Amino acid sequence: MKLLIATNNQGKVAELARLLDIKGLELVMHAEVGLIDFDVEETGLTYFENASLKAVAFAKASGLPSLADDSGLEVDGLDGEPGIYAKRYAGENVTDAERIAFLLKKLEERPGAARTAEFVAMLVLSDPSGKILAQEIGHCEGHIGFEPRGTNGFGYDPIFVTQLNHRTMAELTNSEKDAISHRGNAARKMAQRLREIF
Repeated sequence: MKLLIATNNQGKVAELARLLDIKGLELVMHAEVGLIDFDVEETGLTYFENASLKAVAFAKASGLPSLADDSGLEVDGLDGEPGIYAKRYAGENVTDAERIAFLLKKLEERPGAARTAEFVAMLVLSDPSGKILAQEIGHCEGHIGFEPRGTNGFGYDPIFVTQLNHRTMAELTNSEKDAISHRGNAARKMAQRLREIF
Protein backbone atom coordinates (compact mmCIF):
# COMPACT_ATOMS: atom_id res chain seq x y z
CA MET A 1 0.00 0.00 0.00
CA LYS A 2 1.34 3.43 -0.95
CA LEU A 3 1.04 6.42 1.38
CA LEU A 4 1.93 9.89 0.14
CA ILE A 5 3.78 12.13 2.58
CA ALA A 6 2.16 15.50 1.95
CA THR A 7 5.01 17.92 2.59
CA ASN A 8 7.82 19.72 0.79
CA ASN A 9 9.92 19.83 3.97
CA GLN A 10 12.69 17.24 3.59
CA GLY A 11 13.41 17.28 7.33
CA LYS A 12 9.84 16.19 8.05
CA VAL A 13 10.01 13.59 5.27
CA ALA A 14 13.11 12.03 6.81
CA GLU A 15 11.59 11.95 10.30
CA LEU A 16 8.30 10.44 9.16
CA ALA A 17 10.10 7.83 7.06
CA ARG A 18 11.96 6.68 10.18
CA LEU A 19 8.89 6.81 12.40
CA LEU A 20 6.44 5.09 10.04
CA ASP A 21 8.48 2.05 9.12
CA ILE A 22 5.47 -0.26 8.76
CA LYS A 23 5.61 -3.58 6.92
CA GLY A 24 3.56 -3.44 3.72
CA LEU A 25 3.33 0.36 3.71
CA GLU A 26 5.37 2.18 1.08
CA LEU A 27 5.93 5.88 1.77
CA VAL A 28 6.16 7.98 -1.38
CA MET A 29 7.03 11.62 -1.90
CA HIS A 30 5.13 14.09 -4.06
CA ALA A 31 7.74 14.19 -6.84
CA GLU A 32 7.47 10.39 -7.22
CA VAL A 33 3.80 10.71 -8.18
CA GLY A 34 4.23 13.68 -10.54
CA LEU A 35 3.34 16.48 -8.14
CA ILE A 36 6.28 18.72 -8.97
CA ASP A 37 6.25 22.09 -7.18
CA PHE A 38 2.88 21.23 -5.66
CA ASP A 39 2.18 23.46 -2.69
CA VAL A 40 -0.83 24.20 -0.52
CA GLU A 41 -1.43 27.56 1.12
CA GLU A 42 -1.78 27.21 4.89
CA THR A 43 -4.82 29.39 5.54
CA GLY A 44 -6.12 27.50 8.57
CA LEU A 45 -6.21 28.91 12.09
CA THR A 46 -5.24 25.67 13.84
CA TYR A 47 -2.71 22.87 13.37
CA PHE A 48 -5.56 20.54 12.45
CA GLU A 49 -6.96 22.89 9.81
CA ASN A 50 -3.58 23.40 8.14
CA ALA A 51 -2.68 19.70 8.20
CA SER A 52 -6.12 18.84 6.81
CA LEU A 53 -5.78 21.33 3.96
CA LYS A 54 -2.51 19.71 2.93
CA ALA A 55 -3.60 16.10 3.41
CA VAL A 56 -6.80 16.54 1.39
CA ALA A 57 -5.18 18.52 -1.43
CA PHE A 58 -2.31 16.06 -1.86
CA ALA A 59 -4.66 13.06 -1.66
CA LYS A 60 -7.07 14.41 -4.27
CA ALA A 61 -4.25 15.46 -6.61
CA SER A 62 -2.39 12.15 -6.37
CA GLY A 63 -5.20 9.64 -5.99
CA LEU A 64 -3.37 8.19 -2.98
CA PRO A 65 -4.05 8.32 0.75
CA SER A 66 -1.96 11.18 2.09
CA LEU A 67 -0.48 12.05 5.45
CA ALA A 68 0.21 15.69 6.28
CA ASP A 69 1.89 17.35 9.22
CA ASP A 70 1.44 20.81 10.64
CA SER A 71 3.67 21.74 13.51
CA GLY A 72 4.73 24.74 15.47
CA LEU A 73 6.56 26.13 18.45
CA GLU A 74 4.66 27.77 21.31
CA VAL A 75 6.70 29.98 23.65
CA ASP A 76 5.01 30.84 26.94
CA GLY A 77 6.66 34.25 27.33
CA LEU A 78 5.41 35.24 23.87
CA ASP A 79 1.80 34.23 24.58
CA GLY A 80 2.13 31.08 22.50
CA GLU A 81 3.89 32.65 19.54
CA PRO A 82 4.95 31.73 16.94
CA GLY A 83 2.48 28.80 17.05
CA ILE A 84 1.11 27.80 13.66
CA TYR A 85 3.07 30.67 12.10
CA ALA A 86 6.47 29.23 13.09
CA LYS A 87 7.71 28.96 9.52
CA ARG A 88 6.56 32.48 8.59
CA TYR A 89 7.30 34.13 11.94
CA ALA A 90 10.27 36.15 10.69
CA GLY A 91 8.75 36.75 7.25
CA GLU A 92 8.49 34.87 3.98
CA ASN A 93 11.46 33.10 2.36
CA VAL A 94 13.79 33.34 5.35
CA THR A 95 16.28 30.72 6.48
CA ASP A 96 16.09 28.65 9.65
CA ALA A 97 19.01 30.70 11.02
CA GLU A 98 17.09 33.94 10.40
CA ARG A 99 13.98 32.55 12.12
CA ILE A 100 16.06 31.53 15.12
CA ALA A 101 17.76 34.93 15.32
CA PHE A 102 14.38 36.68 15.14
CA LEU A 103 12.93 34.56 17.96
CA LEU A 104 16.01 34.96 20.17
CA LYS A 105 15.85 38.74 19.68
CA LYS A 106 12.23 38.78 20.86
CA LEU A 107 13.24 36.84 23.97
CA GLU A 108 16.40 38.84 24.63
CA GLU A 109 15.16 40.54 27.79
CA ARG A 110 13.01 37.66 28.98
CA PRO A 111 13.94 35.66 32.11
CA GLY A 112 14.16 31.88 32.17
CA ALA A 113 10.54 31.35 33.23
CA ALA A 114 9.32 33.18 30.14
CA ARG A 115 11.37 30.89 27.89
CA THR A 116 9.42 27.70 28.59
CA ALA A 117 7.99 26.32 25.39
CA GLU A 118 6.59 23.31 23.63
CA PHE A 119 6.71 21.88 20.16
CA VAL A 120 3.35 20.70 18.76
CA ALA A 121 2.78 18.39 15.80
CA MET A 122 -0.54 17.42 14.21
CA LEU A 123 -0.73 14.55 11.73
CA VAL A 124 -3.78 14.14 9.51
CA LEU A 125 -4.56 11.26 7.15
CA SER A 126 -6.88 11.75 4.16
CA ASP A 127 -8.15 9.27 1.60
CA PRO A 128 -8.20 10.19 -2.13
CA SER A 129 -11.80 11.43 -1.89
CA GLY A 130 -10.79 14.00 0.72
CA LYS A 131 -12.25 12.16 3.71
CA ILE A 132 -10.24 12.55 6.92
CA LEU A 133 -9.45 9.05 8.19
CA ALA A 134 -7.36 9.85 11.25
CA GLN A 135 -5.72 12.65 13.21
CA GLU A 136 -3.13 12.53 15.97
CA ILE A 137 -1.33 15.23 17.93
CA GLY A 138 1.99 15.14 19.76
CA HIS A 139 3.75 17.52 22.18
CA CYS A 140 7.27 17.98 23.48
CA GLU A 141 8.02 20.33 26.37
CA GLY A 142 11.22 22.25 26.95
CA HIS A 143 12.55 25.80 26.87
CA ILE A 144 14.29 28.17 24.50
CA GLY A 145 18.04 28.38 24.95
CA PHE A 146 20.13 31.52 24.57
CA GLU A 147 22.10 30.46 21.51
CA PRO A 148 21.89 27.75 18.82
CA ARG A 149 23.59 24.44 19.62
CA GLY A 150 23.89 21.32 17.50
CA THR A 151 23.67 20.50 13.81
CA ASN A 152 21.29 17.53 13.64
CA GLY A 153 17.85 18.93 12.96
CA PHE A 154 15.98 21.73 11.27
CA GLY A 155 13.72 24.65 12.10
CA TYR A 156 14.00 25.74 15.72
CA ASP A 157 15.73 22.51 16.84
CA PRO A 158 19.07 24.23 17.69
CA ILE A 159 17.46 26.47 20.34
CA PHE A 160 14.82 24.11 21.76
CA VAL A 161 16.27 22.58 24.93
CA THR A 162 14.54 19.37 25.95
CA GLN A 163 13.47 18.71 29.53
CA LEU A 164 14.91 15.23 29.74
CA ASN A 165 18.59 15.80 29.04
CA HIS A 166 19.16 19.56 28.74
CA ARG A 167 20.44 19.24 25.18
CA THR A 168 18.84 20.94 22.22
CA MET A 169 16.87 18.91 19.71
CA ALA A 170 19.72 19.53 17.26
CA GLU A 171 22.21 17.92 19.67
CA LEU A 172 20.28 14.64 19.82
CA THR A 173 20.79 11.61 17.61
CA ASN A 174 17.89 10.71 15.33
CA SER A 175 16.82 7.88 17.64
CA GLU A 176 17.00 10.11 20.74
CA LYS A 177 14.96 12.80 19.01
CA ASP A 178 12.37 10.36 17.68
CA ALA A 179 11.84 8.97 21.19
CA ILE A 180 10.77 12.31 22.71
CA SER A 181 9.84 14.70 19.89
CA HIS A 182 6.38 16.07 19.17
CA ARG A 183 6.42 14.48 15.73
CA GLY A 184 7.63 11.19 17.20
CA ASN A 185 4.79 11.20 19.73
CA ALA A 186 2.18 11.93 17.05
CA ALA A 187 3.68 9.44 14.59
CA ARG A 188 3.68 6.53 17.03
CA LYS A 189 -0.06 7.04 17.57
CA MET A 190 -0.64 7.48 13.84
CA ALA A 191 1.33 4.31 13.08
CA GLN A 192 -1.17 2.33 15.12
CA ARG A 193 -4.04 3.93 13.22
CA LEU A 194 -2.37 3.15 9.89
CA ARG A 195 -2.01 -0.51 10.87
CA GLU A 196 -5.72 -0.61 11.71
CA ILE A 197 -6.81 1.16 8.51
CA PHE A 198 -4.47 -0.50 5.98
